[in-house]
Amino acid sequence: MTSPSDDALALADEMRPVLQRLYRRFRREKEDMDLGISPIQRLLLATIAEKPGLGVGELAKHERLRGPTISGHVKSLEAAGFITRLALDPVDRRRSSLFLTDKSRDLLEEVRKRRRDWLAGQIDRLTPQGRDAIRAALAPLDEIGQ
Repeated sequence: MTSPSDDALALADEMRPVLQRLYRRFRREKEDMDLGISPIQRLLLATIAEKPGLGVGELAKHERLRGPTISGHVKSLEAAGFITRLALDPVDRRRSSLFLTDKSRDLLEEVRKRRRDWLAGQIDRLTPQGRDAIRAALAPLDEIGQ
């Protein structure tokens, strides 16, 4: 891999703190909500929403966390009614697939709605040129995030 250009390094230095502030603001928004689950558990629910039927080991690998750490959270989420486990493999009944419940879908929708509403309020304060700049940046930012 070649070294990044000076222009790319300078832009990264400018962009990183901006993205960190935005990320922290989203985290505060989540933390302000009394949802009854931890941020890591919300992350796990979001991952299961993206990949229904994921196993516990696959979830741990995806989130780069240890199996025992994930197992504890999965047990808590299941006990609280946020996820269900189904043994779908007739050959290996030990492997269970994780699925969201309606309760967790409602919770994730509430989080998304609150984030969207806050962000829309901030975007409303921008000039039309500011909105156009954000629109133009979305595709390249999405490409970076892939």
